[in-house]
Amino acid sequence: MSVSGISSPLDGAPQTGLTDPTYTLTVDVAPDSNGKQYAITALGGTQTNVDAHSVSKPFTLTFVRPKLLKQLAPIDTVGVLRSVPRNTYKVIVRKGVSPLSGQANATMVATATIDVPAGADTADAANVRAALSCLIGALSDVSAGIGDTCIDGVL
Repeated sequence: MSVSGISSPLDGAPQTGLTDPTYTLTVDVAPDSNGKQYAITALGGTQTNVDAHSVSKPFTLTFVRPKLLKQLAPIDTVGVLRSVPRNTYKVIVRKGVSPLSGQANATMVATATIDVPAGADTADAANVRAALSCLIGALSDVSAGIGDTCIDGVL
């Protein structure tokens, strides 16, 4: 996952109550060596009551790849793949939120997990990219709806 070219400020997707949200990314240290992390250190657009990153209310964006990339297992004696290992990639957003006024903050975690069958990266790259295009497009298209669902519980 080549995320070193990520834009800053990053344009946020539409959400109820946020107008033209943008997020300024500052390189941070990921929790593990197989990740890249950014702290959201400034906000743009109208985001009333939204906080940028701080120690007590973190706001980070982390990209994670497998520590060890898996490859296809050998084909057995009758020419069949008996198992197809998966390489798991993740995009994680951590955001400090207040569960109740006057109480300690808690960290909300939103994770997108992408499991790619080993070998598909070379044998079927176009379809891997199409699946990701569809996923990211769908999330962007229904961004406000997902936000509304997380608030009102209606799917």
